[in-house]
Amino acid sequence: MANTSQKRILVTGGSGLVGQGIRTVAEKDPRADEEFIFLSSKDADLTDRNATKVAFEKYKPTHVIHLAAKVGGLYGNMRANLQFFRINMAINENVLSVSKELGVKKVVSCLSTCIFPDKTTYPIDEKMIHNGPPHTSNYGYSYAKRMIDVMNTGYNQQYGTNFTAVVPTNVFGPFDNFNLEEGHVLPGLIHKVYKCKENNTPLTVWGTGRARRQFIYSLDLGRLFLWVLREYEETEPIILSVGEEEEISIKEAAELVVKGFDFKGELIYDTTRSDGQYKKTASNEKLRKYLPEFKFTPIDQAIRETCQWFSSNYETARV
Repeated sequence: MANTSQKRILVTGGSGLVGQGIRTVAEKDPRADEEFIFLSSKDADLTDRNATKVAFEKYKPTHVIHLAAKVGGLYGNMRANLQFFRINMAINENVLSVSKELGVKKVVSCLSTCIFPDKTTYPIDEKMIHNGPPHTSNYGYSYAKRMIDVMNTGYNQQYGTNFTAVVPTNVFGPFDNFNLEEGHVLPGLIHKVYKCKENNTPLTVWGTGRARRQFIYSLDLGRLFLWVLREYEETEPIILSVGEEEEISIKEAAELVVKGFDFKGELIYDTTRSDGQYKKTASNEKLRKYLPEFKFTPIDQAIRETCQWFSSNYETARV
């Protein structure tokens, strides 16, 4: 029988890409037994345990979706692996320990496919997270995220908590970080093409364009996050992703952004720039066992909608 008791759901990192995706989905289909509080970095410094506890005591959540993290693209990670490790370890330790201390019923944290071993077989699945070191380019962030899984297991075993995590593939959509140096590949391409079209200049794509990624639209991820919060009861993380057959190259992604903006200029590939990890193909077999009928937004439509959002919100977007 479904639990009908009132939920107060605190979303850390609530102003970011994934938090805004969850907010959009929750507002489209509100439930009488759910109240959402979206916490941003301006509301509380989650690297400070006392500040974290004060925020939790203020909002008294019964459930937590933990998204807050120091996040960056390939080049940002390569420059500051230690900072990424220390800041994310502090945030995760504080959120989980305060959640346990104050009796939060369920915590769903957000991991990333970059946590998987660099040298592995494909597709990767939920049981392979700790099978070897992650890629050297972002080991700080990756290890800090892996430790959420270690802590979830420990808390659940030792204290009977209900802590779990999801592993999305590359997320994109409205409210992303479109900064050209620090952002991820797709929002970076969107910002670049926007500027190239405005200035009538060629588009330069960093790397060869051959690296491959699975992209998930933030609104699709929002729908899946709410399902995990409401229904998923395993400690082991679950990969939230389109299927393996939906993986595309960075070249194909760039071409979809070009199409989304109707950009007619030249494309140049700067092969002096690193491609990062060539691929990290993830299996969504476990997700499909739970949700065989789930329909993802077609990627060309999702990219076009994101390009339109960026054009309309350029003055206030994170650039």
